[in-house]
Amino acid sequence: MVPRVLMLGWGYPPNVTGGLDTHVGEVFDRMEERDDVEAELILPAEYAPEGRENIEGVATGDGDIITRIGRLSKRFAEKADEGDFDVVHTHDWFGYGPGSRAQQADADIEWITSFHSLSSDRNVDPPQREVETEQRVTNRSDFLISVSHLLADKLNREYGGESTIVHNGFTEPHITGRDMKDELGIDGDMLFFVGRHTDQKGISHLLYAMKHLRNPDVTLVVGGKGHLTEQLKKFVELIGVADQVEFVGYIPEEELGDYYASADVFVSPSLSEPFGITVTEALAAGTQVVSTPAGVIECLPEGCVVEVEIDSYSIADGIEEALAREGPPEYEPRTWDEVVDETIEVYERVAAGDF
Repeated sequence: MVPRVLMLGWGYPPNVTGGLDTHVGEVFDRMEERDDVEAELILPAEYAPEGRENIEGVATGDGDIITRIGRLSKRFAEKADEGDFDVVHTHDWFGYGPGSRAQQADADIEWITSFHSLSSDRNVDPPQREVETEQRVTNRSDFLISVSHLLADKLNREYGGESTIVHNGFTEPHITGRDMKDELGIDGDMLFFVGRHTDQKGISHLLYAMKHLRNPDVTLVVGGKGHLTEQLKKFVELIGVADQVEFVGYIPEEELGDYYASADVFVSPSLSEPFGITVTEALAAGTQVVSTPAGVIECLPEGCVVEVEIDSYSIADGIEEALAREGPPEYEPRTWDEVVDETIEVYERVAAGDF
């Protein structure tokens, strides 16, 4: 039996390129090319690609996130009731309303939730509404997927949920050959970080690590933006490393690969990183990586990345070790086709009631 699946997403590359959105885009694109699954996707209209037969954009209008998700939920449930679907597949906490209403519309449909992160991964002080919703999602879903053992263990500790592991695939950035080190006027070694400027990303630990480096001829290039950007800029001045840190702001997707490739070391200092797609992009560019605990490490050979603790001294030591390495990291990238294979296996099991 070929499973029929109704999926829910939020963003879709290149309109939105967060980790969850990258996952949905990579997986759905490949599912459309296969004959062992029939999949349709619901997205907010403002983020949906145009002209895709099996993707429906739903106008979510104005209002807060809960109001917009409510409008998405209504259409998702209607679609689930209209179609002869075996499974609905949602992601993270925002899938609670859509998944619940789809089950109410069709009692025979099975509901799968994929977790890419938890509220406690994204927030130092998780909003109570999100925490309560994640608990409800865990309790109500028929089947749970986590993108790493690291996340699955946390899901079990915090909410009592048992999940199957389907790791993300590895993403390759587009590299044009621009020398960003030269364009930025960096003569010595270049470190690189890119991501949202939030507490979760641990950027302050990385900035403070710059004070502990034995080699002063190192420049850290910080890409991305967020609500902490101005605070972080003041921080580098206070600790006396402003001449070693370059904030470059938001980096367009078409330029990102050249930053990775130009860097000597990419650093991921996150306080919590359930997977870590930026690590896969840096590795694909042939760049050494220093990383705090991250789910992606489960997919890599031992020693491929320099693993460090969430501590500025440990990060500094890891940077020194990575700078001393020669040649690109050696590893076998996990493909998105493998992700699709494993996801369809889950669909077949759930549709058959084998779970």
